[in-house]
Amino acid sequence: MKVILLERIGRHGTLGETVRVRDGFARNFLLPQGKALRATKENQARFDRERAALEVRNAERKSSAEQIKVGLDQRSFIVVRQAAETGQLYGSVAARDIVDILAAAGETVTRAQVDINTPIKNLGVHSVEIILHADVRASITLNIARSEEEALRQAKGEDVTANAREDTFVREVSSVLEDEGMDREEL
Repeated sequence: MKVILLERIGRHGTLGETVRVRDGFARNFLLPQGKALRATKENQARFDRERAALEVRNAERKSSAEQIKVGLDQRSFIVVRQAAETGQLYGSVAARDIVDILAAAGETVTRAQVDINTPIKNLGVHSVEIILHADVRASITLNIARSEEEALRQAKGEDVTANAREDTFVREVSSVLEDEGMDREEL
């Protein structure tokens, strides 16, 4: 389906372009959200009449996003979660959780703005992109740990799961040696 874009849409195009998109994308997202118009002569004339107002609205949204970016970009947040000794979380940190964390810090973003493909399921320091506008992105850092002290150690670069992995390795080697009838001292 051919549509006239009323704002910049990712890789599809910018304000005023007539582009061909998949029918479902147009019917289910672009048209209901007011992000595009069907490409007809009447709609093209309507767009030409309203172009200045649309450009002003887009500039306002972009400047608002830039202001939010100033307060949000490069910030770090500590997230305390329960996890196994190996660093695997008992649950995950998803877009919904990130929105709640940012809301607690006084920032307003939606789940759709959080650019995370899969939920975070392990301890560590993770970078997350926040898409505030098609042209404005902010990057935040989530320090996911079992406690505040552990988060501080992780921030310094320490691997808090290293001891657990070493203990697991020693137990596995000991098990294999016992199966073979050997002691660790014989090595």
